[in-house]
Amino acid sequence: MLKRLPRSIRWIVTVMSMLLVLMSVYRLFFFFHYRDENNSFSGSTFLLGLRYDARSVSILGIIMLLFGTIPYLSPFKKQQAYKWWTFFISLLVFVLLIFYVTDFFYYDYLKQRLNASVLNFLADAHISGGMVWQTYPIVTILLLLIGLIYLFAKWHMNLLKRLYVSSRIESKLNYFIFILLLTGFTFGKLDQYPLRWSDAFLLSNEFKANAALNPFQSFFSSLRFKNSSYDIKKVKSNYPVIAAYLGVQNPDSNQLNFDRKYQFENTSIKPNIVVVICESFSAYKSSMFGNKLNPTPYFNEMCNKGVFFERCFTPAFGTARGVWATITGIPDVEQSKTSSRNPAAVDQHSIMNDFTDYNKFYFLGGSTTWANIRGLLKNNIADLNIYEQDNFNSSRVDVWGISDKNLFLESNKILATQQKPFFAIIQTADNHRPYTIPEEDLNEFTKLNYEEDTLKKYGFESNGQLNAFRYTDFNFNKFIEAAKKEKYFDNTIFVFVGDHGLRGNAGNMFPLSFSKEGILAEHVPLLFYAPKILPTKRVHDVSSQLDIMPSVAFLAKQNHTNTTLGRNLFDSLDKKNHYAFIADPDMLTVGMVSNDYYYYKNIKTNKTDFVSVKDNDAVIVNNQTETIKKYMASLNDAWYETAKYLLLNNKKAISQELNY
Repeated sequence: MLKRLPRSIRWIVTVMSMLLVLMSVYRLFFFFHYRDENNSFSGSTFLLGLRYDARSVSILGIIMLLFGTIPYLSPFKKQQAYKWWTFFISLLVFVLLIFYVTDFFYYDYLKQRLNASVLNFLADAHISGGMVWQTYPIVTILLLLIGLIYLFAKWHMNLLKRLYVSSRIESKLNYFIFILLLTGFTFGKLDQYPLRWSDAFLLSNEFKANAALNPFQSFFSSLRFKNSSYDIKKVKSNYPVIAAYLGVQNPDSNQLNFDRKYQFENTSIKPNIVVVICESFSAYKSSMFGNKLNPTPYFNEMCNKGVFFERCFTPAFGTARGVWATITGIPDVEQSKTSSRNPAAVDQHSIMNDFTDYNKFYFLGGSTTWANIRGLLKNNIADLNIYEQDNFNSSRVDVWGISDKNLFLESNKILATQQKPFFAIIQTADNHRPYTIPEEDLNEFTKLNYEEDTLKKYGFESNGQLNAFRYTDFNFNKFIEAAKKEKYFDNTIFVFVGDHGLRGNAGNMFPLSFSKEGILAEHVPLLFYAPKILPTKRVHDVSSQLDIMPSVAFLAKQNHTNTTLGRNLFDSLDKKNHYAFIADPDMLTVGMVSNDYYYYKNIKTNKTDFVSVKDNDAVIVNNQTETIKKYMASLNDAWYETAKYLLLNNKKAISQELNY
């Protein structure tokens, strides 16, 4: 049948078909490589994926048709154009392969298809490039890509030669029909609106939706959300709901006042504060929730001697977003860029800055130039002492700087010399690819190895990931045991919180909604540990990473003003039901978690869902659950609109302006 078509159309259709085959093979490999036992083969996933792929190659087909029919550029008018077209098409295929390889490892890394968030890593190209180089076989991959491009170029050159000597059929009708077909495939569906990235999530299964997408669709579709903004009308209309929930003392919907001022009669109590932001400290992977591999026995012991919040959620996924939320008390709802990289959002009031009589420290084994964290810290926290890799005596072990063990031990030595109360933040990194465990620790730390099915059953992808998680616990042990030998320990409140969790399959450890709805990516342990100050308690009620600063200010009896969305977890007078807000800019969802339910909405499609987080039963529809759902929906909208506003309007008071 193709022989009856013009040579240009045969050429374009053949190239498009080859690319569709390559894309389909990749999708099959992707699906069966990453799927778990709960995701069987899905014809609808692959049919939708084929439509996304057809859309991408049709755009290429239109380009080939536009330029290939120009007499001077046509490979069938000018034989010299063979080489030019072979170079051009091979270059495009090389870009395609780069996209797909990046997509494969991006999903391996974050359990998300390639999207505009990957551009964030370019802002820290040296660190990001180092991590990629140390984790993946870059040279081997490049050699394979070059080999594939060489084979493709030879194939394409032979294709043009065969078509050049074939029969010459020209028909304007054929070209007209072909253009209509390409336009239709590019539009993607018979509807008022074209095929969009969000259509994949109509499959009602996160993994299958991800498998249906291709990296071009997910990447270029997400670019449009890179700019931050807010709608002042929506902020004001939602203000009464959020102000009532937060307990704003002097609500004002015109001035949008969020201030809650707290004064204490006895301010002579000045415990030290140490907040440890723990890399990828996912709840379901830890011992506290019954993981049979028992990767965090020491931390579990600490939780039994402290105040442990077992239902803590971060407001977003990602380290930079977790650091932002902890320090500012605002969910980072930026779309493709993190707020720390937004010059308009860097000016922030933080309760940490209200600890006026404290020495303040930030310890990081790498560099705070990553994600412009230094700008967030130095711009907002007066007299902050930042210690990074070049300030420590220990040597770097990988792209993330010195090991967490040495980070803890060197930080402990510095804190032990302080004559004033101190507020310190320690940010870890070793529970992160490339999962480095230093040779110097292998005499004490013993690596374990399990079969792949055992690892996956308990939430781990590899023995490397498991041992890195166990090494984190080893480092907690080293830190606390060293701190116990110092005078400051008895008067210090240690706070441990994950920067974020990780998507995955928690099996029977949690209700299915945790895995299915993806909130494992935000579920983290939160521990307040101070054996001489705080009683032992395990708290089931929902809490948030946003609550850390107001809570430590209360425990330290520190006068402060809370201008954001966190609350004091130790307020015995606060009897209302509480919620944790989750925004996933990559999945385009915003939601609220309570002790019993999770309500969320897709901000692109407005699709909503309301599921149980206490068991696997469907939510019974009755007056009570409908009332709860309605309130959570209104609170969700209020929280989201307020967060967008506060990212740009939570500026320091004039008295707190910093000069550097």
